[in-house]
Amino acid sequence: MIDVRIHPVVAEVTARIVERSSATRSAYVARVRAAAQTGPARGDLGCANLAHGFAAAEPDEKRALRGRVKPNLAIVTSYNDMLSAHQPYAAYPPVLKAAAARAGGLAQVAGGVPAMCDGITQGRDGMQLSLYSRDVIAMSTAIALSHDMFDGALMLGVCDKIVPGLLIGALSFGHLPTVFVPAGPMASGLPNAEKAKVRQLHAEGKVGRAELLEAEAASYHSRGTCTFYGTANSNQLLMEVLGLHLPGSSFVNPGTPLRDSLTRAAAARAVAITRQGGEPTPVGEVVDEKAVVNACVALLASGGSTNHTMHLVAIARAAGIHLTWDDLSDLSAVVPSLCRIYPNGTADVNHFHAAGGIAFLVHTLLRAGLLHDDVLTIMGRGLHRYVSEPVLRGDDLTWEEGPRRSLDHDVLRPAGTPFAPDGGLKVLRGPLGTAVMKTSAVRPEHRVVTAPALVFDDQGDFLTAFAEGRLDGRDLVAVIRYQGPAANGMPELHKLTPALGVLQDRGQHVALVTDGRMSGASGKVPAAIHVTPEAAVGGPLSRVRDGDVITVDAETGVLGIDAALQERPPTGRPPEGPEWAGTGRELFAAFRATVGPADAGASVFPTHPSPAAPLEVSRVDA
Repeated sequence: MIDVRIHPVVAEVTARIVERSSATRSAYVARVRAAAQTGPARGDLGCANLAHGFAAAEPDEKRALRGRVKPNLAIVTSYNDMLSAHQPYAAYPPVLKAAAARAGGLAQVAGGVPAMCDGITQGRDGMQLSLYSRDVIAMSTAIALSHDMFDGALMLGVCDKIVPGLLIGALSFGHLPTVFVPAGPMASGLPNAEKAKVRQLHAEGKVGRAELLEAEAASYHSRGTCTFYGTANSNQLLMEVLGLHLPGSSFVNPGTPLRDSLTRAAAARAVAITRQGGEPTPVGEVVDEKAVVNACVALLASGGSTNHTMHLVAIARAAGIHLTWDDLSDLSAVVPSLCRIYPNGTADVNHFHAAGGIAFLVHTLLRAGLLHDDVLTIMGRGLHRYVSEPVLRGDDLTWEEGPRRSLDHDVLRPAGTPFAPDGGLKVLRGPLGTAVMKTSAVRPEHRVVTAPALVFDDQGDFLTAFAEGRLDGRDLVAVIRYQGPAANGMPELHKLTPALGVLQDRGQHVALVTDGRMSGASGKVPAAIHVTPEAAVGGPLSRVRDGDVITVDAETGVLGIDAALQERPPTGRPPEGPEWAGTGRELFAAFRATVGPADAGASVFPTHPSPAAPLEVSRVDA
């Protein structure tokens, strides 16, 4: 245990989350403890039920599953062989089963969950299913675990909505010990700065599609997670800091001996933390208020994805914990920026890992009193267990003391000498609503913009205006509205980034205001995103008109406008219509009708964390 006095702001934020969540967290923990069983879960199944549960098993497995001694692990997998991050999972189930058997347990593939890629669907209609897929994954996870055959779980997932969905689903079975099993990032390819340069040149019409495709293919080139620090790699860091990964396992490349050893060790550890294994560690008790604050701190210190301003809120509420954007903003004011990983710098996650990675980041944050050490993890009590790193000694996997200093101060720094004194996340408020901005990649001279609005109801219309030169030579705040969760599923709008970057580089003062998302790849242009209330529920954005002067001020946290919006009727695209059909979008009409606001997690599950609370959707009268 590292005995350092916790920072007073971290302590205060934690205390108010505990107080705010008292009733709902208590109800959740009581439910988790009531569901725990002393023997294997399958012991309560009737004979016909149990026979269905092992009918396809091998003879030795059938005999073991008939018994009431060995714990059985559910494997929930997001495997598909199209997505580079998830392709390695093809080989995992037999490896995990064998490792569980050697550790004295059993394992069955309980179910699969969908895994879609925002990189592929970027700017396409399919992107409108992306955020909704998180809650589909959560429900799919719950279905996989619903058979009462399991005493623990292994979650196989990496990317944007997959990991949050798996965790939300796992928390609905919070009595089950759960280990997340990463697959690792691909090896470094074309440097991120070079890729970004080619994208911007293509946006300017200076290079063609062939050159752009060559650059993209050289960047995204093999098995494993994309190497920039977007939502996927933010997921991996957060699972480790939450104590749900093995220490040091997040950023080990696929297909290496160490990666294979860590996969086997994950299964063995999952067996050990079941009740039968002797170290019962329910996931619902691992993810408590202190653990949630730790995740927020790690996200801020590393410059992680703004998607987690929604995902962390939704994850916390699945555990009966009420986290708010104000909590994140107040933590951001005192948590220093310690990492420069693209898009906040030029390095990728492989460089971050080599510089000291999560082990050093946890070490320096603990020493600074910015992380709670007294938390439960799959390795036991104490986050200090995560300042070690895995090492192969022959065929033996061991954990040894991790780095106590950064090996590259251009990528990773100690808390005492940060890149910036704050975490690079700002909450903006004003007559346009509430938004978040990732400021860590935005230069100080670009953080305050006052300019006339240009309003678009579709990102394609903005890109057309850019291509036609209608945005040249003018300062502007691009308002891209009807992009929130209730409108069209809140797609990411990264197709706007190169064009906005071109305008800014020409000397124009530009900013983006949207109820849509930009996520972990939010770049150098100031972007007030996730605006809530959103336009589709009558929010102020629905009343903005071309020429209204908007102020986006990341220094003071102001999102202002000079117009009297309350005197105007809403205009623009309605939240329903024939354009929301096709590419599967018509199947999600119920989601659009019931999804909650971005600051409550943008979830179709109850926006209040009480297990019995009614579903609420924030609407604004026209």
